[in-house]
Amino acid sequence: MHRPILALLLTALPLALPMAARAASFDCARASHADERAVCADRALNDRDVTMSVLYRLDQRFVPMGSRDVIRRDQAAWLGRRRACGANTACLARTYDRRIAELQAVIDSRVYPRGPF
Repeated sequence: MHRPILALLLTALPLALPMAARAASFDCARASHADERAVCADRALNDRDVTMSVLYRLDQRFVPMGSRDVIRRDQAAWLGRRRACGANTACLARTYDRRIAELQAVIDSRVYPRGPF
């Protein structure tokens, strides 16, 4: 009876530990640009970074190989737009929200219709 609870706790423990020096897509300890430092310093932006990173990895995994280069190029262009925001958190939030919507649209239009999962 206690083993399942212990196993659950041990599985969930790494998720519960704070990620003080790490955002999803880069190492905050090595953040050298204003946009990166702002993401590391702001919990809401860090959460957006986690969401964006997960969606990006899912898109890369589930779209056909020919589409992956397009997604990579779009990501590189998005990183340039994020960098242009500097430390402006409102700009960063808008930039993340747009990119999250773009990545989610790929899943909604190109992955889900191929279900069931």
